[in-house]
Amino acid sequence: MAINKELLSILACPACKGSLVLAGGEEGLICYACGLIYEIRDDIPIMLVDEARRLDEKELSGLQRAPGPPQE
Repeated sequence: MAINKELLSILACPACKGSLVLAGGEEGLICYACGLIYEIRDDIPIMLVDEARRLDEKELSGLQRAPGPPQE
């Protein structure tokens, strides 16, 4: 089961309240403003800043942004 697109549209980064983008392979939700990725476990996004992983510049540049509204 994939993450619900309606849920994705209302979620915001808990750190900066910015937009989130679904990572390729649906392994997490990325906040490009903070450079954090929130893991998805058993189809549930773990929206805790302490559980998020910081992406380095190489990872951020390697990830493709999904089409959608402009990032904040």
